Amino acid sequence: MTKVLIDCDPGIDDALALALLAGSSLELVGITTVGGNVDLALTTANALSLREFLDLGDVPVTPGSAGALVRQTVRAAHVHGVSGLGEAVLPPAVRPVADGHAVDFIVNTLRAAPGEITLVATGPLTNIALAVRREPRIVEWARDFVIMGGSYTRGNHNPAAEFNMLADPEAAAVAFDAGWTVKMLGLDVTLKAVVTRAVLDRMRPLGRLADFLVPAAGFYGTITEDSGPAIHDACAVAYVMDPTLFGCAPAVVNVETTGTYTSGMTVTDFKVPGGRPNALVATSVDVERFWELVLGAYEKLAERLG
Repeated sequence: MTKVLIDCDPGIDDALALALLAGSSLELVGITTVGGNVDLALTTANALSLREFLDLGDVPVTPGSAGALVRQTVRAAHVHGVSGLGEAVLPPAVRPVADGHAVDFIVNTLRAAPGEITLVATGPLTNIALAVRREPRIVEWARDFVIMGGSYTRGNHNPAAEFNMLADPEAAAVAFDAGWTVKMLGLDVTLKAVVTRAVLDRMRPLGRLADFLVPAAGFYGTITEDSGPAIHDACAVAYVMDPTLFGCAPAVVNVETTGTYTSGMTVTDFKVPGGRPNALVATSVDVERFWELVLGAYEKLAERLG
């Protein structure tokens, strides 16, 4: 069973990624939070509520960095709503956060189980960068490092940069330069994994889980027969569950940190100069199989939740 530690900023699509984890056979060993889609207090509160709503047991939720390493705060409440979860309403959490800081939790957890835990990041990479700076050996201890972020063709928060990269370009640069091979699930594939009416119809009968999934997905964008909101972060979890869903290519990815119009851009070179890629970049996704995997996991979770 693959063990996963997820660093996230819930956020609608982070919440849908956590629901996918809850319905999968992956073993979740921890959730760390970062300021991103909304402020840290809200991303942490959302993670705590999701832990209880999704029946994730005693998995620790540990808050981390409130803002970027050096930049002013960038948020996306206009996309995710004031709470971060759109129109979905979850009961307030009963159990508190874990003691300590996310950076220490990441370092200590990977140190305790070298080669066993896949680190997944679905928000700005601030906690990851600080963990790398604190203990560079986490690059060796992590079984894998998978992110939702970046793009080799476009941006979403602006024409050049995807939101997670734009929110903390300096942290993203540290993460890509750390010495591991970053598995990058960027906008090039995540924008193809959209909630259509057929997908939403599969969600509607899922009982208590549907009470969360449907308003969350519906808030995120207009849903039609053949288009709808992309559930970006779920792609990172789906990759861990089944990498064959995605076509990937080795590349050298550099994160722009100084451009006036391009800060946060993931400049991607598939020619791999020098033959030393620092990333495996997703370039295609089998959309039909992706949704069968995701909806199948949601259906298993819904049966458990009632």
